[in-house]
Amino acid sequence: MSAPLFLVAALPGSGDTVHLDGPEGHHAATVQRLRMGEELILADGRGGLATGRVVAVGKGTLDVRLESTTTVPAADPSLTVVQGIAKGERGELAVQAMTEAGVDAIVPWAAARSVARWRDERPLERWRATAREAAKQARRAWLPDVLAPESSAAVARRCAAAALVLDEGAQVRLSTVELPAHGEIVVVVGPEGGVAPDELALFEAAGAVPVRLGPSVLRTSTAGVAAIAALSIRLGRW
Repeated sequence: MSAPLFLVAALPGSGDTVHLDGPEGHHAATVQRLRMGEELILADGRGGLATGRVVAVGKGTLDVRLESTTTVPAADPSLTVVQGIAKGERGELAVQAMTEAGVDAIVPWAAARSVARWRDERPLERWRATAREAAKQARRAWLPDVLAPESSAAVARRCAAAALVLDEGAQVRLSTVELPAHGEIVVVVGPEGGVAPDELALFEAAGAVPVRLGPSVLRTSTAGVAAIAALSIRLGRW
């Protein structure tokens, strides 16, 4: 099993010592009970990675001596998923799985068929916390951006780039659609009930291509991660 990863605000150079405290220090020292000499990974969430070893343990804190540092470049093309807001925990499940699979940005979408409606910032904060923990679990150098919720009109403006709308009635398969070599690829995932016909027409008019993954119909919590996986293979990420 690989060494655990913890997020820090900034990374110094090799040979320096980092004092890990706060929630990350508590998790490392108290929850995971790391001890002297054990290896771990530190990341700044913006491509910086460092490996190090524990040189001191305190109450909810660790001192880590860095042994090596590296910078992972941002993915190009990047993958952005516009995720229809779903009821219950389905949205958070989608965020978790897509983050582990390698999504670069997630946009909550207040779709016409979204049963749940966000009344305050708490659901967005839960999505962001879920993405943070999933990125740590996956040992990711880049923490995906979880942006503020957008309307259908705002999503349509995103479709001016290379955009794909997952739709069970589409004739084009995701495995055959042409992909750009650079820039951003946007994938639109509907909520329960899928993308409404007027929304689909709006996105198509803006330049999006409706695509399907296969003969089965996936839940909103699994469609995005399936698309990310398929695209990651096609783009050579996997």
